[in-house]
Amino acid sequence: MKDKHGKALTGGEIFEKTLRRIESICVEFLTFLLMLVGYIPSHVLRRFFYRIAGVSIGRGSAIHMGAKFYDTQRITIGRDTLIGEGCILDGRDRLVIGDHVDIASEVMLYNAEHDVHDPEFGAISGHIIIEDYVFIGPRAIILPGVTVGEGAVVGAGAVVTKDVPAYTIVGGVPAKKIADRKAKDLNYRLGRARWFR
Repeated sequence: MKDKHGKALTGGEIFEKTLRRIESICVEFLTFLLMLVGYIPSHVLRRFFYRIAGVSIGRGSAIHMGAKFYDTQRITIGRDTLIGEGCILDGRDRLVIGDHVDIASEVMLYNAEHDVHDPEFGAISGHIIIEDYVFIGPRAIILPGVTVGEGAVVGAGAVVTKDVPAYTIVGGVPAKKIADRKAKDLNYRLGRARWFR
């Protein structure tokens, strides 16, 4: 047996490669099951299964239907946080979402990607940290290594490639500062999620 470069593999290398493949298949199967769980029309049941899969979810938080997860073990979601329909939550590196965060529908939080400058097209990753009281508009994309500061707002459809300072409003591709958020003493609660979303 040979590797992708044509080098012959030893028995130990073949065994390790087989174990990695089995582990990969198990992770892919769990990802598939969680995708199915995402269509159960009950926040309580979805949250139950997501917690069993390793997602840390704070009190009063809800994940709406159709969410997709990658590698749940490194995902932490704070209290009173709402995650909209069809969001992608990537846990291949650390993903931390704070308290009272409102993430709209179809937001993509990707913390791993391919290195387009690498001749092997290898993967690179970096944490994503979303601090308290952040609002992320629909279909925004947050890329690896980004921290979105407390109270910041990310506009709909924005692609965030760099850190967003606290209380800053950003938008566009790539995201750039549009304004500062006027309210700085935030203390709101998002309230309950809608039942059938």
